[in-house]
Amino acid sequence: MRLVVQRVSEAAVAVPAESYESRIGNGLLVLAAFIDEDTEEDLLWTARKLVAMRIFDDAEGVMNLSVQDVGGEIMIVSQFTLYASTVKGNRPSYIKAAKPDVAVPLYEKFIRMVEQLHGKPVGRGIFGADMKVSLLNDGPVTIVLDSKLKF
Repeated sequence: MRLVVQRVSEAAVAVPAESYESRIGNGLLVLAAFIDEDTEEDLLWTARKLVAMRIFDDAEGVMNLSVQDVGGEIMIVSQFTLYASTVKGNRPSYIKAAKPDVAVPLYEKFIRMVEQLHGKPVGRGIFGADMKVSLLNDGPVTIVLDSKLKF
């Protein structure tokens, strides 16, 4: 599984066709993608890392605090294009990204894990929908986590 984690002052996702909107304030906007080989271990490792990652400033301006430490919020949006392959030609291939029958259960389970670890509800998009995502990146701080690249 692959995440792009952005520290934000605020973020929102809207699905106009479904009159849906989700918003968060200070916290993390997370774009998440899955592959067929992802396991519960991948989800749990990534969820723990996400909630505990120290990327918020302490009183001295040093990134020493986690989203939990600052009482921040989390929003998770599905983003299969994180597994785009651009090796051949000019049109990206998404063949490595999990299809919805695999990805949706992984996405839902990951959100539940993060909610349990974080102790509060997680904002979300609608899997597979045409979403409009807006954010005010804080820093900017943007980090990529990949469960297959943990050392």
